[in-house]
Amino acid sequence: MRIGELAERTGVSRRLLRYYEEQGLITASRAPNGYREYQESHVDVVLQIKGLLDAGLPTRIIEQLLPCLDKPQTIYVPDVTPEMITTLQCEQTRLSERIECLTRNRDRIAEYLDAVLRVKSAKTESRASS
Repeated sequence: MRIGELAERTGVSRRLLRYYEEQGLITASRAPNGYREYQESHVDVVLQIKGLLDAGLPTRIIEQLLPCLDKPQTIYVPDVTPEMITTLQCEQTRLSERIECLTRNRDRIAEYLDAVLRVKSAKTESRASS
């Protein structure tokens, strides 16, 4: 498949797919006319990359993780270095801290929204009873 189809099927822009290729995350073969050609398996790989990026992992870590990801939801462990374990533990801690911060922010917004809606509801009821 060509880059446009891969972009459409994954929701990842062509530009970002080219970036993934520059970073060594995916490799396309080339057709005789020079167009990039992707295999069906690239769909799963791109979706994995997208998910890992959305989770906040940098491409340097994703590049190391990709060989351990066979298909979505399937992880196998070849030879993992102590450095890789340390890096992943640091990333896990960083993500946990980010999740806690986002959760606090979500909860504060929910509290604010509840208060605003209560005030609005009280004003509406007050007008209706007048």
